[in-house]
Amino acid sequence: MGLETALWRAVAVYRSVALIYAAIMISINFDNYRHPLGGWIVLGVMAGWTAFATYAYSDESRRHWPLLTADLLVAAGCLLATALVETSRNLKEGNPTLPVSWVAAAVLAWAVVGGKRFGVTAALILGSCGVLVHVIMESANGINRGSTINGIVLLFMAGLVVGHVVKLARDAEARLARAVELESATRERERLARRIHDSVLQVLAMVQKRGNEMGGEAAELGRLAGEQEVALRALIGTGLGAPPPARARSAAVVGEPVDLRPVLTGHSSTTVTVSTPATPVLLPERAADELGSAVAAALDNVRQHGGDGARAWVFLEDGPGPGEVTVSVRDDGPGMEPGRLAQAAADGRLGIAQSIQGRVRDLGGTVSIITAPGEGTEIEMTVPTPN
Repeated sequence: MGLETALWRAVAVYRSVALIYAAIMISINFDNYRHPLGGWIVLGVMAGWTAFATYAYSDESRRHWPLLTADLLVAAGCLLATALVETSRNLKEGNPTLPVSWVAAAVLAWAVVGGKRFGVTAALILGSCGVLVHVIMESANGINRGSTINGIVLLFMAGLVVGHVVKLARDAEARLARAVELESATRERERLARRIHDSVLQVLAMVQKRGNEMGGEAAELGRLAGEQEVALRALIGTGLGAPPPARARSAAVVGEPVDLRPVLTGHSSTTVTVSTPATPVLLPERAADELGSAVAAALDNVRQHGGDGARAWVFLEDGPGPGEVTVSVRDDGPGMEPGRLAQAAADGRLGIAQSIQGRVRDLGGTVSIITAPGEGTEIEMTVPTPN
């Protein structure tokens, strides 16, 4: 249910409750009216307009000047009818006008449509009508100033406060919509960055390396590939320096469950050892695929930076908390210097930032990287499992 719908439902509820209150007051006081039948006629008009206004305001296309003006005129008419039905003595003693607080529904409707300026305008019109009723029926010295002023103040407060709150709520809704749009764009950009890193960037890096090794015209080709790699890294790195908030847990529990073990054991080789539990570890298909891709990216880093003969171990185990699973990738390579990951991200090399951390973050999980020069690297990826 959107903000507009919620606001108009609230106005409709208020209008109905205020009608019930007005009916109770008329039932109690009608014996003392100058024209008792007039009280029931006004109540019938209020009941009919309540039903019609509730229906009319439910359609956004009708919430314009004709309906707003009619709403205000009906409220003003019911309020002015007090001068014909009620007695001067009763008003002087503090009896309420016939519609009591029902007229405030029109003020609320104006405030919802146009904010506090519209709300205050409607309150001013109806407040003037209330003063006019007392002026018509009572002498200047006999006006019950307390009840008159209280009613006007309440109308002004309703128009001002509700109009201001409506403006704040609409601004907040607009900011939320913009934030959701930006987050969606960021997630799509990260997804594309991961795909590019896993394919195009690695091919360009390989071409550059092989070209430099071969020399001659191949070296020129390698140089061009290196320039394109740098340009492409800078392009996909735009706006990705700061990671977005962690994804909701539910993002990782979409899709049919599959066993994570075969996904990981497919990475086994003479230099990669995979250890998994004896029982199935079920994850949604999307989560298993993304986690497998993150492991593949981690093993690619081992092959690229670990040197000849570097070994890696992949472990699948329970996570530190209930309902979590952890996949660890350890290697015996040279490790990383402090600050190397931050420098790589600043230079546009987003292998770990996007292919590993980005994937796990999208699943609502966390990544822990433990490394030191000469001591290898361990990457722990923890994601939630289905309940």
